[in-house]
Amino acid sequence: MTGRSSVVLEVDGASRGNPGAAAYGAVLRDAATGEVIAEDGTAIGVATNNVAEYSGLIAGLRLAAEFAPDATVEARLDSKLVVEQMSGRWKVKHPDMVPLVAEATRLAPAGTTYTWVPREQNKHADRLANEALDGKRSGVTAAGAALVDEPRTDEAQSGSEVQEAESTPTWGWSPPGAATTLLLVRHGVTPHTAAKRFSGGLASSNPGLSDEGRAQIRTTADWLAPIASGVDAVVASPVRRTMESAEIIAERLGRTVEVEPGFAEMEFGRWDGLTFAEVAERDQAGLDAWLGSVEVPPPGGESFREVEARVLAGLERVLEAHAGRTVVVVSHVTPIKTLVAQALTAPLESVFRMQLSPASVTVLSYFPEADGQARASLRLYNARPPGDDAFSPAASAW
Repeated sequence: MTGRSSVVLEVDGASRGNPGAAAYGAVLRDAATGEVIAEDGTAIGVATNNVAEYSGLIAGLRLAAEFAPDATVEARLDSKLVVEQMSGRWKVKHPDMVPLVAEATRLAPAGTTYTWVPREQNKHADRLANEALDGKRSGVTAAGAALVDEPRTDEAQSGSEVQEAESTPTWGWSPPGAATTLLLVRHGVTPHTAAKRFSGGLASSNPGLSDEGRAQIRTTADWLAPIASGVDAVVASPVRRTMESAEIIAERLGRTVEVEPGFAEMEFGRWDGLTFAEVAERDQAGLDAWLGSVEVPPPGGESFREVEARVLAGLERVLEAHAGRTVVVVSHVTPIKTLVAQALTAPLESVFRMQLSPASVTVLSYFPEADGQARASLRLYNARPPGDDAFSPAASAW
């Protein structure tokens, strides 16, 4: 359906037990006529009410993208939490919500507004959620005047003009000009990380993950699992520790691993495998010069400026290959900090003022501009799953 200038989403989530059996309802209407364009009522297993509400918002935004891609969107919910968080007035405090908020933000067209409504004004979406919980419906239905607010039975549906769509539309689909979102994951710890040793890219000693590192990455993978169907690809640098991390994440999300060499860690040359203290003892002048300038490389290694050039080249390739999609990128401290600095148009020297934990998640969205460039937006930095206090700031070294 085309030509609609404005649409309204009515969204509700339900959880019988909180957490308990959960489902959502989402209704897409023409804002001018009130006509129902499409609706979705789907059970999501065991979840909290907040997860159900956000799942409904995501489903509704996907309906808007599919059936009214050029329209402005007003989302109406009886969840004050979702309305205030998506409007930017309340912080997202619970880490479980972060992936869902990121996905909703990615899908929402520019200018989307969020309105709180009393529960009695949200009966259609509430009915859809409860029908899904009762096993009476599942998935998307799209139609014209045949879709009304009266409860529908299976018999009534079979004789109507309601057209059944796929129960789970492709999460990665986006209208032209949609953002490309990168979920940047730092690899888990290795023996070098724990010992605070320089550990570079392919020319280095290339240690693998420790048992602790594998456990960290499994926790991160579980945290990202609720948005698995919305992830288009898992991309990793070709370094051993990132490949091992990416394979754990890809298996959990049901994807395969793609390799992007531009996202490999900085090469530290003759410093590789040494601790900061050992480098300072052997080459204090070289260490001071390296810490004082992004143009100075370690002996036999790369400068931050050289790393920046190949990281940004890798970024261009990923944005071109996965335009409008969500991609998990498993990389290292220096490349991720470099991407953040570039996104914020901050000087490259700002990488010295960032801390990045192992197995953390940083989210960047890239919006295409008319000149062919991408405008970046930092959505999340250095986030970890709830209750994960397995490592200290000392673990943030290479």
